[in-house]
Amino acid sequence: MTSGGVGFRSERGPVLISLMLCTALVAIDATILATAVPSIVTEVGGFAQFPWLFSVYLLAQAVTVPVYGKLADLFGRKPVMLWGIACFFVGSVLCGIAWSMPALIAFRAVQGVGAGAVQPMSMTIVGDLYSIEERAKVQGYIASVWGISAVVGPTLGGVFSEYLSWRWIFFVNIPVCVLAAGMLQRRFSEEVTHRRPPVDYAGAGLLTAGCTLLILAVLEGGQAWAWSSATSVAILVTGAALLGVFVLVERRAAEPVLPLWVFTRRILLSTSLVGAAVGAIVLGLTSYVPTYVQVLLGTGPLIAGFALAALTLGWPLAAAQSGRVYLRFGFRTTALIGSAFVAVGCLLLLLLDADSPVLQVATTCFVVGLGMGFVVAPTVVAAQSSVGWTQRGLVTGTNMFCRSLGSAIGVAVFGAVANAALRGHSAEEPHSTAALMTATHHVFIGVVIVVAAMLVAVAAMPGTVTAANATPAPDVAKERAPTA
Repeated sequence: MTSGGVGFRSERGPVLISLMLCTALVAIDATILATAVPSIVTEVGGFAQFPWLFSVYLLAQAVTVPVYGKLADLFGRKPVMLWGIACFFVGSVLCGIAWSMPALIAFRAVQGVGAGAVQPMSMTIVGDLYSIEERAKVQGYIASVWGISAVVGPTLGGVFSEYLSWRWIFFVNIPVCVLAAGMLQRRFSEEVTHRRPPVDYAGAGLLTAGCTLLILAVLEGGQAWAWSSATSVAILVTGAALLGVFVLVERRAAEPVLPLWVFTRRILLSTSLVGAAVGAIVLGLTSYVPTYVQVLLGTGPLIAGFALAALTLGWPLAAAQSGRVYLRFGFRTTALIGSAFVAVGCLLLLLLDADSPVLQVATTCFVVGLGMGFVVAPTVVAAQSSVGWTQRGLVTGTNMFCRSLGSAIGVAVFGAVANAALRGHSAEEPHSTAALMTATHHVFIGVVIVVAAMLVAVAAMPGTVTAANATPAPDVAKERAPTA
């Protein structure tokens, strides 16, 4: 399935639609829940526990991504993607009938396990079906789903909560799951050698457990417990120890779930670091820009959502055009251009104050989004193009994992920065306009520092991307990788 151009009417159009629907599951879920939290807490209680609705989902998604990537290389993309959709379906149904906050949190973890397969498999299948020339345009289609979801998600969450029930924010996933799985099952085919490779159960278990503990410590440190507490130290040390054992196991495994060579290749290491920086930057903006617009500029949540949506509108526009740029100038140069846009946009954030118009905020986010489109698409395509079919799932999963890890670290670091700024103001007015402006400004400074680190990682990418130890993809045309 390689011919027919790019678009919905092409031979691969139904598969592209299916991948967009799968992406919509994750994208809408990232925005629809926040507006429904008050209604959920009113019905099932557990106000002190509701942050776990987000944390446990992110945790389950992040730790399963590299495992799914390896399984996709061993058994094919289709069964892993269908498994992910099935888990998301079951999790959505269970969330919709949840009777208490603990139950809802547990079922959100099931959703996260499904999302851990859906998002990287979508990117991997795109890498399999489309050539380098086509891939950026297809990523524009995929990225547009995030832009639409940024507007549709909060709106649906508010409508369901106010006029129907918060439970519909989960039930709405059911028909999308059924349609996406049906189209994928009927229209997507892949040639996979049927064999019984040894599965690295020990490595998968150690990686999942170690990453779970480390990400848990990062997400909850400074909130559920103090960073210097015995609980925090114990979780960090145990997680690090498990990952240390994981490294030893992977050196001897016949089919390691996360081969250590991934972090020895310059192109893969640099693009993974870029992915981590992207996760932190996007997390910082999506967490603090809406708060700034609502609290300091005095607008409603809908206006704040539209201001942030400018970021996810600029992203797909740039991603769709990035293919032309990297085919002419190379992956690294294109990503450097994008990084410059991101840097300019984030520096403009430092000019915002309590009197800035909302349009200025939206314009700034749009500039950042344009930059992200020119950074993410070429770096992911470059990483995928450096390997063959049998390693593409692993490489894509590793990149997505690093992005999730960057988001988790961003949650902790930016939260600590904001809290430190708030404590620096008088005890009588810790949440005054001046205090909140200072805290937000400090977070934006932190974002700028991360952008600088991203620039270094992009500059470290090799000028020429060549496939090493790569096995050609079955029924996929040979690719021409741009240089410089």
